[in-house]
Amino acid sequence: MSTVKEQLIENLTAEDKISQHKVTIVGAGAVGMACAISILLKDLADELALVDVEADKLRGETMDLQHGSLFFNTSKIVSGQDYSISANSKLVIVTAGARQQAGEIPLWSGVNVAGVPLKSLNPNLGSDSDKEQWKNVHRQVVESAYEIIKLKGYTSWAIGLSVADLSASILKNLRRVHPVSAMVKGLYGIKEEIFLSVPSVLGRNGLSDIVKVNLNPEEEDLFKKSANTLWDVQKNLTF
Repeated sequence: MSTVKEQLIENLTAEDKISQHKVTIVGAGAVGMACAISILLKDLADELALVDVEADKLRGETMDLQHGSLFFNTSKIVSGQDYSISANSKLVIVTAGARQQAGEIPLWSGVNVAGVPLKSLNPNLGSDSDKEQWKNVHRQVVESAYEIIKLKGYTSWAIGLSVADLSASILKNLRRVHPVSAMVKGLYGIKEEIFLSVPSVLGRNGLSDIVKVNLNPEEEDLFKKSANTLWDVQKNLTF
């Protein structure tokens, strides 16, 4: 006796079981789920896999997304505590890392609007002698994350949307420029193998190129200072 499905649908060709744009997200916390919903709503994946060590939360989040799958185009959403669930992924997103540290690098000479460098309009931009005090903009950007953490305990939505934007450049091979962490050994006189955020080209092969921005002497000194700060921590790490 045929099943209800067999009575309703007649299969003509075998389904390709290997996803073409599978994305795995490791961590089903607030940031991981913000990444998940952002990627789903942008239609970037034909399969989404979630990995987490907390079984009940993982199952609940997966079911919640599956119940909402009518409203986006990713029909396959899976999850598991074992990393084997990530097999055949085009992109794996790990939502774990250290919190933002105080004292972070604005590159005022590179700030522009529609290609017009703001430094050409105000040579003192970002300095103590700047009457408009653009340094306050930098301070507000740095402190905004701490303010959000103070108010709600964590940041998530802006991170998820940012990750989705990066994912689009990679999965669609857009080769757009993004400020992401890259190996900077050999740049600006840096001799250690460390990673700093610099304008980089993202595409199908990941980070393929670094844009070599011209820094003024003050900015180059600040860049090296950040490099030294990271190296002081990194050199004592053992694996």
